[in-house]
Amino acid sequence: MNPLEAEPIVTARLDLVPLGIGHAEEMTEVLADPALHAFIGGLPESAEALRARYERLARGCPEPGVSWLNWAVRLRDEDCSTGTVQATVTASGHGRVAEIAWVVGTAWQGRQGRGIATEAARGLVGWLDRQSVRTVTAHIHPEHRASEAVAVAAGLTLTGMWQDGERGWLRPADPQAVDARANSASPQGS
Repeated sequence: MNPLEAEPIVTARLDLVPLGIGHAEEMTEVLADPALHAFIGGLPESAEALRARYERLARGCPEPGVSWLNWAVRLRDEDCSTGTVQATVTASGHGRVAEIAWVVGTAWQGRQGRGIATEAARGLVGWLDRQSVRTVTAHIHPEHRASEAVAVAAGLTLTGMWQDGERGWLRPADPQAVDARANSASPQGS
């Protein structure tokens, strides 16, 4: 299978834009709150460190058959970045498999009814469906209830699997559903 490349994804309120070096300055502010890293680990990074990381991501995974896909999540009405979503897509004997993740800056979390992470994750999963990704997984810290709610809203269910202290979530392959979604979805996003 050919490697995938991130493409713009449009949802009702969001633009998921392929992440580039030019996003580093704004993302430094979005990801600056140390509390944001309680569940995802690490510390806030400088613009220089983010530029270096985004440059490395843009070069792609050196491992054949693996696609690193990253997007800046932009809130259209406010014309600002609010976080990121990502997918690592690999080819398996049963089709493509994606490991997804999302992060939304604390300034955009917890606003009643906002649902930015949910909308972004759903948009990402819809795009992956249109790329014939058959299985979607995520790993979430067991105390991160907000991320668990996002996973459920994106169609993933909790599994008994663990990885690096995080619980596994899965949206298994359903060949008929994947084929139907791929045939009925618009190329612009969900």
